[in-house]
Amino acid sequence: MLTRPPAAPANPLDRLTEAGLTWGEGVYARWAAPIGAAAFSLYILLTAVTAWFMPDANWDMLPYLAIAEEGTYPDPQALHDYAYGAVKADVSAGDYKALTDDGGGFRSHMTENAADFHSLLGMYRIKFLYAEILSSLSHVVSPVEAMRLVQVFSVLLFGIITLAWLRSEGALALAPVAVAVLIMADLGDAARASMPDLLCSALFLGGLFAFVRKREVATAILLFLAFMARPDNIVFLAIFAVLLVAFRQKAWGALAGFAASFIAYFAISHWAQHPGWWPHLWFSSIEQHYNMDGFEPPFSVAAYLKAFAASVVRAVNVNTWVGVSVLALAGWYGLDRAGLRLDRRAGILLAALVFGVLAKFTVFPIHDTRIYFPNLLPPFLLLAAPLMALWGSAAKGGRRALQVEPQSPPERA
Repeated sequence: MLTRPPAAPANPLDRLTEAGLTWGEGVYARWAAPIGAAAFSLYILLTAVTAWFMPDANWDMLPYLAIAEEGTYPDPQALHDYAYGAVKADVSAGDYKALTDDGGGFRSHMTENAADFHSLLGMYRIKFLYAEILSSLSHVVSPVEAMRLVQVFSVLLFGIITLAWLRSEGALALAPVAVAVLIMADLGDAARASMPDLLCSALFLGGLFAFVRKREVATAILLFLAFMARPDNIVFLAIFAVLLVAFRQKAWGALAGFAASFIAYFAISHWAQHPGWWPHLWFSSIEQHYNMDGFEPPFSVAAYLKAFAASVVRAVNVNTWVGVSVLALAGWYGLDRAGLRLDRRAGILLAALVFGVLAKFTVFPIHDTRIYFPNLLPPFLLLAAPLMALWGSAAKGGRRALQVEPQSPPERA
């Protein structure tokens, strides 16, 4: 244990470096909150700009654009021509070729076969809220620009809610940590991809923030809207509701959000003509089937376990969501061991987020980080208050250490 500061460095460069580091440390310690908020805001703005100017041309754009205009183009061939034409008009020639020509494979087949393309739409039609937003925006801007607008809006909304959450906990100084988590969680990729994942994540984050702040009406509405953007969130909502009831936590907003989502799930699945859990899983994780009309493969435990194992390997070695989740659990464990425990409400939510990821993967083993993105940042936001308490405790301890008088050196023998 040091009892006196080390001697000042004799080298002028060392003295200059030490002075600069001391000055920088003092400035950040004094202005940590505004610096953190500014750094986070800059990152969010950069991500939003990237989502608009550097979008990712992914194949799922085609069916999402199709379901947005089914009412206008009831004929499968006309709907197919509209979706492919809209994408062709707004992406580069190279990107369009990559989306439509894979040398005679799945993409080439769908480019030439409107009936088979139409048979896939039930798996996309279930994302009801996203389709309705695209349909409304397409009256103002081009269909592909509508997709980009949704992405930009989702990025900004996600950033605003995150800053509001950190500010409510007095933890804006930790905003750079949130930036690091979002980089690891591939926010940039989620922002550039024209899919409903980030819209769902922003609404989901808003619902959780409302729950933490005990805004029950907002909790119910936002969690339900997040479900309408991606109905697979019913898995988290079910687990969350069970934990709330089991631990007798009064939270009627979350329970109402689950009840509304549970009822809507069956209604939307029937309306959307969703093929069902196993055919969808087969298409996504086992083998792409060209026509989903009447496709009902017999359930196979071996096929499920093979898909599960393959997704585990890819999730660990290719994607990032497993590592981010483990980091959050390690942070929670470390803070808990330090005596900085979450309150009952936050603890139930953290448990629901963890079990929600595990259950979603078990029910539908797919390895992509975007599927689990809604659950990745909230655990760190829940840990913000304990981390700030630890920071404050360390700062006070440091000041006390500076007040300790140095001991006399031991006498030589």
